[in-house]
Amino acid sequence: MSQTLRQAFDDIGFEYPATGTLTKHEVGFQIAEIGVIPAVCVTSAEEALFVAEAVAEAGVPVLEISMTFPGSIHAISHLAKHVPDMIVGGGSILDSETARRCVDEGAKFLTSEGLVLEVVEFAAREEIVVFPGALTPTEIIAAWKAGSDFVKVVPCDAMGGPSYIRSLKTALPQVRLIAAGGVNRLTAVDFIAAGATALGVGRELIPREAIRLRQSQRIQELARRFLGFVGDGRL
Repeated sequence: MSQTLRQAFDDIGFEYPATGTLTKHEVGFQIAEIGVIPAVCVTSAEEALFVAEAVAEAGVPVLEISMTFPGSIHAISHLAKHVPDMIVGGGSILDSETARRCVDEGAKFLTSEGLVLEVVEFAAREEIVVFPGALTPTEIIAAWKAGSDFVKVVPCDAMGGPSYIRSLKTALPQVRLIAAGGVNRLTAVDFIAAGATALGVGRELIPREAIRLRQSQRIQELARRFLGFVGDGRL
């Protein structure tokens, strides 16, 4: 394990297993503890490595790679080989075949922008953390009953933002919700205070320009801010 990742795990009080392999429960625990899931669309494995190292340096050893770009699965494979202790997941997954390819290349979690039951069922069989997208209470209940570890409420801003998360947690307190869509520096604390277990954050944390210009310090500062927002929201 790299020193950067070791420090990131130490900062959240996590005892990494001696084998270096995380179980499904341990992956879920870390995601919940860290509370920030950076999501990125990369065009190359080199970009993925740059972003992964930047967010890990800031104390966020988690990264979601969207499947919306050619070569995304190769990026997951590259990170699994070069940063094996990073919690890398596949995002925007629409079918079980893509889910399988992500897992085969080293993905430790799977997520989507909507409720794709075949992906949830695949993840449950394979003992992989999964959090599908859902919006309505009916979709959220269906996702939870299908075996989801978390449910990503997306797009939150379309339904009222933090107030919607608060209403959902009142009605469904047992469901661990990830807020996504409309999460930014102004709303992050409120989403956590409203009951979100974690935040799914894209360009607000990893600006495309910062990747293009290789501005690692900019990404690190944003990641630290979002970690701070999570901490403040949990007070």
